[in-house]
Amino acid sequence: MKNADAVYITVGKIGSTYGVHGWLKVKAYTEFGDGILDYQPWYLSSGDNHWQEIKVEGSRMHGNIVLVKLAGIDNPEEARLFTGKTIAVTREQLPALKDNEYYWTDLIGLTVINKTGEIYGKVAFLIETGSNDVLVVKNDKEHAIPFLPGKVVLKVDLEKKEIHVDWELI
Repeated sequence: MKNADAVYITVGKIGSTYGVHGWLKVKAYTEFGDGILDYQPWYLSSGDNHWQEIKVEGSRMHGNIVLVKLAGIDNPEEARLFTGKTIAVTREQLPALKDNEYYWTDLIGLTVINKTGEIYGKVAFLIETGSNDVLVVKNDKEHAIPFLPGKVVLKVDLEKKEIHVDWELI
Protein backbone atom coordinates (compact mmCIF):
# COMPACT_ATOMS: atom_id res chain seq x y z
CA MET A 1 0.00 0.00 0.00
CA LYS A 2 1.27 3.45 -0.93
CA ASN A 3 2.32 5.77 1.89
CA ALA A 4 1.22 9.32 1.00
CA ASP A 5 3.98 10.85 3.17
CA ALA A 6 6.79 8.63 1.85
CA VAL A 7 9.75 9.98 -0.06
CA TYR A 8 10.41 7.70 -3.00
CA ILE A 9 13.97 7.12 -4.20
CA THR A 10 14.50 5.79 -7.72
CA VAL A 11 16.64 2.64 -7.72
CA GLY A 12 16.04 1.24 -11.19
CA LYS A 13 13.84 0.78 -14.21
CA ILE A 14 11.91 -2.16 -15.62
CA GLY A 15 13.21 -3.27 -19.01
CA SER A 16 11.93 -5.80 -21.52
CA THR A 17 10.31 -9.14 -20.85
CA TYR A 18 12.36 -12.32 -20.55
CA GLY A 19 11.05 -15.78 -21.33
CA VAL A 20 7.50 -17.09 -21.34
CA HIS A 21 6.71 -17.05 -17.62
CA GLY A 22 6.45 -13.30 -17.02
CA TRP A 23 10.03 -12.49 -16.02
CA LEU A 24 11.42 -9.00 -16.63
CA LYS A 25 14.86 -7.50 -17.12
CA VAL A 26 15.78 -4.73 -14.67
CA LYS A 27 18.19 -1.83 -15.09
CA ALA A 28 19.46 -1.28 -11.54
CA TYR A 29 20.79 2.09 -10.40
CA THR A 30 22.25 0.61 -7.21
CA GLU A 31 26.02 0.39 -6.72
CA PHE A 32 25.90 -3.35 -7.36
CA GLY A 33 23.26 -4.51 -9.83
CA ASP A 34 21.77 -7.21 -7.64
CA GLY A 35 21.72 -4.80 -4.67
CA ILE A 36 18.33 -3.65 -5.91
CA LEU A 37 16.97 -7.01 -4.74
CA ASP A 38 17.79 -6.12 -1.11
CA TYR A 39 14.89 -3.68 -1.00
CA GLN A 40 11.33 -4.92 -0.72
CA PRO A 41 8.68 -3.94 -1.51
CA TRP A 42 9.24 -1.97 -4.70
CA TYR A 43 7.09 0.92 -5.82
CA LEU A 44 6.52 1.35 -9.55
CA SER A 45 5.54 4.48 -11.47
CA SER A 46 5.16 5.52 -15.09
CA GLY A 47 6.33 9.03 -14.25
CA ASP A 48 3.01 10.41 -13.04
CA ASN A 49 4.09 10.42 -9.37
CA HIS A 50 1.51 7.71 -8.65
CA TRP A 51 3.29 4.78 -6.98
CA GLN A 52 2.07 1.20 -7.05
CA GLU A 53 3.48 -1.24 -4.49
CA ILE A 54 4.67 -4.52 -6.00
CA LYS A 55 6.42 -7.53 -4.56
CA VAL A 56 9.17 -9.50 -6.27
CA GLU A 57 8.42 -13.21 -5.96
CA GLY A 58 11.52 -14.42 -7.79
CA SER A 59 14.87 -13.07 -8.91
CA ARG A 60 18.14 -14.19 -10.39
CA MET A 61 21.17 -12.87 -12.19
CA HIS A 62 21.64 -13.78 -15.86
CA GLY A 63 25.22 -12.69 -16.54
CA ASN A 64 25.17 -9.04 -15.48
CA ILE A 65 21.42 -8.67 -16.01
CA VAL A 66 18.99 -8.67 -13.09
CA LEU A 67 15.88 -10.74 -13.82
CA VAL A 68 12.74 -10.53 -11.69
CA LYS A 69 9.40 -12.26 -11.47
CA LEU A 70 6.77 -9.91 -10.07
CA ALA A 71 4.02 -11.36 -7.88
CA GLY A 72 0.95 -12.31 -9.91
CA ILE A 73 2.59 -11.79 -13.30
CA ASP A 74 2.77 -15.11 -15.11
CA ASN A 75 3.18 -14.44 -18.83
CA PRO A 76 4.98 -12.04 -21.18
CA GLU A 77 1.76 -10.19 -22.05
CA GLU A 78 1.15 -9.24 -18.40
CA ALA A 79 4.84 -8.51 -17.82
CA ARG A 80 5.00 -6.20 -20.85
CA LEU A 81 2.61 -3.80 -19.06
CA PHE A 82 5.43 -3.04 -16.59
CA THR A 83 8.10 -2.27 -19.22
CA GLY A 84 9.53 1.22 -18.78
CA LYS A 85 8.23 1.74 -15.26
CA THR A 86 10.48 3.39 -12.71
CA ILE A 87 11.41 1.33 -9.64
CA ALA A 88 11.61 3.17 -6.32
CA VAL A 89 11.85 2.39 -2.64
CA THR A 90 11.01 4.59 0.29
CA ARG A 91 13.76 6.59 1.97
CA GLU A 92 13.24 4.55 5.15
CA GLN A 93 14.21 1.35 3.29
CA LEU A 94 17.70 2.63 2.51
CA PRO A 95 20.62 2.09 4.88
CA ALA A 96 21.95 5.02 6.90
CA LEU A 97 25.02 6.67 5.43
CA LYS A 98 28.31 7.56 7.08
CA ASP A 99 29.40 11.19 7.41
CA ASN A 100 30.19 12.79 4.06
CA GLU A 101 28.36 10.09 2.10
CA TYR A 102 25.32 11.01 0.02
CA TYR A 103 22.68 9.40 -2.08
CA TRP A 104 22.64 10.89 -5.57
CA THR A 105 19.04 11.90 -5.07
CA ASP A 106 20.17 14.18 -2.21
CA LEU A 107 22.57 16.03 -4.52
CA ILE A 108 20.18 16.61 -7.43
CA GLY A 109 18.84 20.16 -7.34
CA LEU A 110 21.60 21.55 -5.11
CA THR A 111 23.20 24.84 -6.15
CA VAL A 112 26.89 24.56 -7.07
CA ILE A 113 29.10 27.50 -5.99
CA ASN A 114 32.84 27.98 -6.56
CA LYS A 115 35.39 29.36 -4.08
CA THR A 116 34.82 32.95 -5.19
CA GLY A 117 31.05 32.69 -4.74
CA GLU A 118 30.17 32.30 -8.42
CA ILE A 119 27.02 30.24 -8.88
CA TYR A 120 27.46 27.60 -11.58
CA GLY A 121 23.88 26.32 -11.53
CA LYS A 122 22.05 23.34 -10.09
CA VAL A 123 22.92 19.66 -10.19
CA ALA A 124 20.67 18.15 -12.87
CA PHE A 125 21.95 14.59 -12.59
CA LEU A 126 25.08 12.55 -11.91
CA ILE A 127 27.11 10.19 -14.06
CA GLU A 128 29.13 7.21 -12.89
CA THR A 129 32.39 7.07 -14.86
CA GLY A 130 34.20 4.25 -13.08
CA SER A 131 36.95 6.40 -11.63
CA ASN A 132 34.66 8.94 -9.94
CA ASP A 133 31.14 10.26 -10.11
CA VAL A 134 30.46 13.44 -12.06
CA LEU A 135 28.00 16.22 -11.23
CA VAL A 136 26.19 17.52 -14.31
CA VAL A 137 25.39 21.13 -13.49
CA LYS A 138 22.94 23.17 -15.57
CA ASN A 139 22.40 26.89 -15.77
CA ASP A 140 22.44 28.58 -19.17
CA LYS A 141 24.96 25.89 -20.14
CA GLU A 142 25.70 22.36 -18.97
CA HIS A 143 28.94 21.61 -17.13
CA ALA A 144 30.51 18.40 -15.83
CA ILE A 145 32.29 18.66 -12.48
CA PRO A 146 34.02 15.65 -10.90
CA PHE A 147 32.61 14.67 -7.52
CA LEU A 148 35.91 14.37 -5.67
CA PRO A 149 35.39 15.19 -1.98
CA GLY A 150 38.30 17.11 -0.44
CA LYS A 151 39.77 17.91 -3.85
CA VAL A 152 37.07 19.41 -6.03
CA VAL A 153 34.05 19.21 -3.72
CA LEU A 154 34.89 21.26 -0.66
CA LYS A 155 31.55 21.09 1.15
CA VAL A 156 28.08 19.67 0.71
CA ASP A 157 25.48 21.54 2.74
CA LEU A 158 22.17 19.71 2.46
CA GLU A 159 20.39 22.20 4.74
CA LYS A 160 21.38 25.17 2.57
CA LYS A 161 21.04 23.05 -0.59
CA GLU A 162 24.56 23.97 -1.72
CA ILE A 163 27.71 22.27 -2.96
CA HIS A 164 30.91 24.31 -2.71
CA VAL A 165 33.61 23.43 -5.23
CA ASP A 166 37.20 24.28 -6.09
CA TRP A 167 36.67 24.22 -9.86
CA GLU A 168 36.87 26.76 -12.63
CA LEU A 169 34.62 26.51 -15.66
CA ILE A 170 36.21 26.92 -19.06
